Amino acid sequence: MHRRRRNAVTVSTVALLAATPLLTACGNDARPGAAAVVGDQRITVAQLENRVNAVRTAQRDILGDSEQYEASLTRSGGLARNTLHTMVLDKVLDRAVKDAGVSVTRKDVQQMRIGLEQQAGGAEGLRAAWLQQYNVPPSQLDASLRTEVAAQKLAESLGVGMDTEAGQRAFWKALSTASKKLDVSVNPRYGKWGVSGDGRVGRTDAGTPWLHVVTKPDTPTET
Repeated sequence: MHRRRRNAVTVSTVALLAATPLLTACGNDARPGAAAVVGDQRITVAQLENRVNAVRTAQRDILGDSEQYEASLTRSGGLARNTLHTMVLDKVLDRAVKDAGVSVTRKDVQQMRIGLEQQAGGAEGLRAAWLQQYNVPPSQLDASLRTEVAAQKLAESLGVGMDTEAGQRAFWKALSTASKKLDVSVNPRYGKWGVSGDGRVGRTDAGTPWLHVVTKPDTPTET
């Protein structure tokens, strides 16, 4: 018997598509005090600032007042905008998943976390990697992993492979449909939200990945 790593059905290969310029704008007149409105849910400016502060605090805790910390501040100059982009897309994905009749359990998330911790050399390694690579603070790690699982399950429910153009189009079409149903609006301070001609959905000036490269834990297979 030997162990073989099995790649996840991952949408991370199209994460960079969130940075593609979008052509057809949706609502961009979020209510006062809101960074964005997604359906009947408001993401307040205070909630967004709390998330950004959590990232900054975690970065300082890990890196201290070092040159590396200062470099991280430079690299994440658009942190508030990119964080809001992620928060909105998470809600859009939730709607798409519900429309597809897909559910994500705590066990699903825990299994992914265990596998990623093995790859990262432990829980601390995974927390540090997710923070430094994706600006996900430890307090939001499980939520981020849930997003990964949800995206995988949505792709599976659509019967598509995300390593193909057809699969990517089907996935983004599902998100585009969900986004339109939710009538997303974003405070102009944080950019514009829209759907492109080919169905990709996101903030027009988004420049960081939304979903990340993940693999499932090693699984034993019979030889």
